Amino acid sequence: MEGGSGRSPGPGPALALRGTLMAVGGGSRLLAARRGERRDDTVFVYDCASVEKKALGNKGQDKQPADKGSDNILAFAFSPSGDYFVLTDDNKHLILFRTKPSWECISIRPVNRRCTSLIITAAEDKILVADKSGDVYSYSITEPQAEGKFELGHLSMLLDAALSPDDRYILTADRDEKIRVSLTKAPYNIVSYCLGHEEFVSRIFVVPNYPDLLLSASGDCTLRLWKYETGEEVYCCHLSSVCEPETTKTDQKYIVSRIAYCCQGSYVAILCDCIPTVYIFQLDAVAQQLVYREQIPLKHKCWDIAFEETGEIWTLQENNEAPLQLYKPCDGQWKSVTDDEGLQRMSKYLLDNWTAFEGFVGAESHYSSLYKASFDNMAVYLQKKEERIQKQKKKRQNLQHDANGQTKKTKTEESSL
Repeated sequence: MEGGSGRSPGPGPALALRGTLMAVGGGSRLLAARRGERRDDTVFVYDCASVEKKALGNKGQDKQPADKGSDNILAFAFSPSGDYFVLTDDNKHLILFRTKPSWECISIRPVNRRCTSLIITAAEDKILVADKSGDVYSYSITEPQAEGKFELGHLSMLLDAALSPDDRYILTADRDEKIRVSLTKAPYNIVSYCLGHEEFVSRIFVVPNYPDLLLSASGDCTLRLWKYETGEEVYCCHLSSVCEPETTKTDQKYIVSRIAYCCQGSYVAILCDCIPTVYIFQLDAVAQQLVYREQIPLKHKCWDIAFEETGEIWTLQENNEAPLQLYKPCDGQWKSVTDDEGLQRMSKYLLDNWTAFEGFVGAESHYSSLYKASFDNMAVYLQKKEERIQKQKKKRQNLQHDANGQTKKTKTEESSL
C-alpha cells in the first residue's frame, strides 16, 4: 500500500501498486502492467507528449491561456479497487484511465494550476486534486467530462493531501507547516489543525488499519504521529537520531520524500530525499509510537518505494541496469531477491523505456527551494550602520580634501601679489 493515496513524484520518477497492477511514471511516459500474471505479458504505455493540445484550446479550466509547460507527469494515483487510474502532467492535463478489462483513457480535462497531489475517494466517484496555489478541486469520475469544483483553499502551496478511509475527512498539508483536517462533504468546516512541525510538511498518510492516526513528515526532519480529529500530536521521531550514524555530513537534512505502509505487521517504510537508504519502522498503535526496526542500504539513489500487501518492498532506483529492486521479509529482515518473475518482466519494460528516466539521474533535490529564507535583523542593522559610518567618513574626507585644496589655492594667489 502506497504512502498517501496518490504518488506525487514532483520532478522525478515514481511507482504505484494496487493488487497485481504496477504503474511507473518517468518524464512524460507512464508504464503499467499486471506483474503477477504470466498469461498477460503486455505493457500499457501512455505518453503525455501525445495529448492533443488543441482539444483543450490551450486554456485551463478558468478559461485563461495556459502557460506552456513540459509534458512531465507530476502526480498519479490508483483508485482503491484498482479499477481507475488518474494522472496530471506539467501541461495541466487531468487524465483518467479505466484499467479493466484493459487500460483505456476515458477523459482528458484541464486543471487550473499545476498539481502536487491526487486522491481518488474510497467511493470511487471523485478525484481530489491539490495544487501549487493552495487549492483543492474535485472532479467527477461518474461524469468524466465534467469540469472541476472548488472545494477548499490554503494561503500557501499544498504539498500533499489524504483522505480518511471512510471519506469523511480530507487532510491537506502545506508549505507553512500546517496540516488541516476538514469535512469532505463540507470542506469549509475545519475540524482541526495538526500544528507542531517547524518547516514545510512534505508527506501525510492516514493509517488504514488505525484510521484515527495520521503520519506526517516535514522539512524539520521529523516523523510525527497524530490523533488528527483533535489535532493532538502523540509521538515525534527526530530522524537524525536514526539516520546520522550512517553519514558523515553533520548538516545533512532528512526530508521524507515517501511514506509506504504495510497493514500486515504495521510496518512503515520511509525514503529520505537524496539518501540511498530505506528506513523501516513498526507502528505500535497501543503505545502510539514508532519503533525503529532496520534500514536497507541501496547502491543507488532511490526515486520511490512501495509495499506489497504481503510485506515485500519495491524500490525504483537511479540504476540503468536494474532500476527495479524487490526486497522480501525473511526472519525479520528484508533481503534482496532477483529471481522473481514479475520483477524481471517489469525491469525489462523499464529498460526498454529508459530514455524517459535517464534525464532524472543525478538530479538535485527540489525540496531545498521550499525552505523559507530567514533574516538576522540585528546583523542587517549592524551591516547598514557600518555602511553609513563608512559613507560619512568618506564624505568628511572629501570635504577636508576640498577645503585643503581651497586653502592652498588662496595662499598661492596671495604670494603672487
